[in-house]
Amino acid sequence: MGGIWQAHEAGARFGEFLDACVRDGPQIVTRHGVETAVLLPIGQWREMQETSEPGLTGLLFSPEA
Repeated sequence: MGGIWQAHEAGARFGEFLDACVRDGPQIVTRHGVETAVLLPIGQWREMQETSEPGLTGLLFSPEA
């Protein structure tokens, strides 16, 4: 599972931050103790994009169309 990084730490050690994302999955970034952003492996991001947005065909044939 992913890790949690403070924003300044993620910036200062970006190569390691990126490696951890690829190796371990999503990495959460905090700023002043508040979860602010997530770095995802590209494959996971693309999968989320494909499953979260209906295509044109899906929109045209949806009950709301």
